[in-house]
This record gives sequence, structure tokens and C-alpha cells, in this order.
Amino acid sequence: MTDRTVDRAARVEISGSTVGGIVASVRSLIDRGMLRPGDSLPPMRALAELLGVNRNTVSTAYGLLVRAKLAETRGRAGTVIVDAYAGLAEEGFARDSVLRDVGSGNPDPRLLPDPAAVSLAPAAPRLYGEATVDPGLAEWATEWISGDQARPFRLTVTAGAVDAIERLLAQALAPGDAVAVEDPCFLTSISTIRQNGYRPVPVEMDAEGMLPGSLRSALESGVRAIICTPRAHNPTGASLTPERAERLRAVLADYPQLLVVEDDHFALLARAPYETIIAEGRARWALVRSMSKALGPDMRIAMVASDTETADRLATRISGGVTWVSHLLQRLTHAMLLDPAIRERIRAAGDHYAQRNAAFIERLGEAGFDSDSRDGLNIWVETDFDASEMLVRLMRRGWIAREGALFAIRDGHRRSLRLTAHTLSDEEMSELVLDLAAANRTSAASPRPAGGERAPDRLERSSPHIDRREAS
Repeated sequence: MTDRTVDRAARVEISGSTVGGIVASVRSLIDRGMLRPGDSLPPMRALAELLGVNRNTVSTAYGLLVRAKLAETRGRAGTVIVDAYAGLAEEGFARDSVLRDVGSGNPDPRLLPDPAAVSLAPAAPRLYGEATVDPGLAEWATEWISGDQARPFRLTVTAGAVDAIERLLAQALAPGDAVAVEDPCFLTSISTIRQNGYRPVPVEMDAEGMLPGSLRSALESGVRAIICTPRAHNPTGASLTPERAERLRAVLADYPQLLVVEDDHFALLARAPYETIIAEGRARWALVRSMSKALGPDMRIAMVASDTETADRLATRISGGVTWVSHLLQRLTHAMLLDPAIRERIRAAGDHYAQRNAAFIERLGEAGFDSDSRDGLNIWVETDFDASEMLVRLMRRGWIAREGALFAIRDGHRRSLRLTAHTLSDEEMSELVLDLAAANRTSAASPRPAGGERAPDRLERSSPHIDRREAS
């Protein structure tokens, strides 16, 4: 660390008399560029004396900053600011590559409807301060969601599911607060949580969703919100069963004030029925349904059904003067959803993803690979060897994939791959499976763990042979 860095850090004025106040002050200084990666925070004792607080208060605040990935402890160097954005993977195609990309997580562009296929009726211009939700879209979405959530709710429209979740967390959490999420988890959820200074708490899962015992452990650690994907989980393709959803609702019943967010991103295309962890009496909840998989990633729009209090708080963040979703986009979305040809195209796309994934999983099984993926755009494949080594060997055979460790909240899933194979022909699927098998055989030359045991971080499989006590 340079003397200049030390001098700059020494001049920074951290304020606050509580743990939350100190964390918020440091976060504000980071956001304003007054604290940068590599800067050391003041010694705990010195800051405690300066602020007139107990040293334990500063210690707890620094601990929350470390857990939120905003800082790290470096021995004699003390607590050092780090880049919360560094090392965060993104969804999408690998850039500037001539290799075949089977790790993108994208829908098939050939199946996306053309917005130009519909026309919009003339409408009066929308002005500042007017209602933020288009009446026609609101009517359609309310009827659609009411089929799955019979309780009263308020509807909000956001610029996609990621925007919805970020706003939902922001109106309920402060930097340093904990959020329970599936492990493995959607890449963008990991980024959203960490970039906003929250602390992700992993919940183990199997092919039926979150494990109740793991969820209870997460809740006991003090989380203030939970994000759950009820079906077509990304990256694993898992979907809640009625039995699992009931058990998760029972666990959540002991935490009535927790904000429960369901990210039902694949709703228009899913083949698994919708099951919910939101009990009837839940005070704070939200169901998010995005259009990006069915209408295209560029259709930045999602419908959010939530309780009145949550909707009111969201309304303050989606004001009629600043950040509402364009009414032109809302009207275009509504027109597309009403068009019979586009509705049929969406139905056919859902069939295509299910059929192509099933065909690929069948080939995987014949080659000795395990996968319990059943819905969504991706296939989660278990291997017996380090996935990073397999990725290198696949690249030599012309493929780019995603390793499971990218989706892990904690250090794990290092023997898993996520593949997006629905755009491949039958011949290409067979070729990819052959190359996977060849990479796996080559990796077999690497030493196994002591005792030849299988990796402990494998995604648990739904099987009559699993000891169900693990899920209780």
C-alpha cells in the first residue's frame, strides 16, 4: 500500500454511532469514490475512540462489511476495502470467441416473437405524475397471476426481474443484511446481492427445490429476506413439488415478518406447475414474473404481485417522474400477449425447450452422466472430476460451457457443469456428449480425493435411495 493511499484513507471521515450507521457511512464513502479498493479502514480502537462508541460496535460493523464482500481482513494491514464487482460472472454469450457456446443461458432467438408483428392503437402521451402501470397490461397480468395467487395483491411493473428483485431488497434491507438464496444460484442474483452490500446465505437444494432443514438453518442465522425460484431454477432446472413447497411454508411460518420473493422467471414457458412457498397469511411477499425468456431479453419488463405494504414501498422507487417502465413498452407487451399467433409461438417454444432438454438428458444418461434438470433453458450436469479441468478439455474440442462453481454461494459445486443445449441439433448433441465423455475420461487420470470418495458438494438428487432425514 502506498503512503498516498494511507493518507487518503486517514483523511476519510467515517461517521455513525451504531453498527448500521457505521456500515452505511463506509458504503456511502465507497459509492462516492472517497474509499477505493486497497484503502485500509482506520484501526478499530482508533475509530471507536473517534466516534465515541464501544470497540465491539466497530468490530461488528467491520465484520458486516467483510461478510458483504466490501472489505476483507488482511492481518497486519487491517481491514481493507475491496472491489465488490471484481470476479462477478455475468450471464450471456462468451465474447470474441469462435468456439461453440453451450454456456450462454440464452433463449433460442429463432423462437422469440417479432414485436413488429403487432400494431398499437393511438394513445395519449403519458406525462410526469401519471399512473405508472398501463391499465390494459394491469388487467391482463392481474387475471393471469390471480390464477396462481388467489389472495389480494397489488401489481407493479418493473424493468425486468433483476430490477424488481433489486428494488424489493432495497426497500426491505440495509447494507450488511442477510438474504437467503438457493445454492447454487442464478448469477445475476449473486451480483445483485453482493453489489448492493447484502450478505448471501446459502440454502442447499435438490431436484425438488430448497431443503427445509437448510432453509431453517439460514433463517436462524438472521436473514431478513429470501429469494426462491419456484420452477425452472437457473442453473439446475429444479422445480418445487407440492410436498416440498408445503414443508418450506411450514418452516417460514416461524418467521412471519420475513420478506419472501419468488422469482418465477420462466412462467410463460414452464412445464412444471407453479408451487409457492408463500403461505396465505404471509405479511411481506412478492411474486415476480419476467417476460425476457418468452418475449426476449430486450423486452425489459416484469410483473410484480405483492402485498400492499411492499407495493407501496415499491411505488416510492418507481415514481411517476423518474423510473417508471415506458408505457410504450407496456402497451407493446400487452399487445403481444393478446396476439393469438404469438401466444401459440410461446407455447411451441415451451414445448421445444422441454423436448430438446429431454433429448439431451437422455444422451447424457446413456454416457453415464447424472442430471435431474427438468425445466428451463439449462442442464446441470454432475461429473466425478474437477469441472474447471473439464472446461479446458472441452475448449480444446471446440466448446465453451459454464462451471458450477460460478453459481456457488460458498465454495462448492466444483464438479458440476451448466450447459445450454436446446439450440443444438441431434448430431451436435451427440457430438457434445461424446466430447464430454472424452473430457471426463481424460480427467479421470487426475488423482481422486483421499479414499476415492465422491465430491461432497454435488447437488442432491431426488431418488428413493436418498435419506430424506437430510431434507427435514
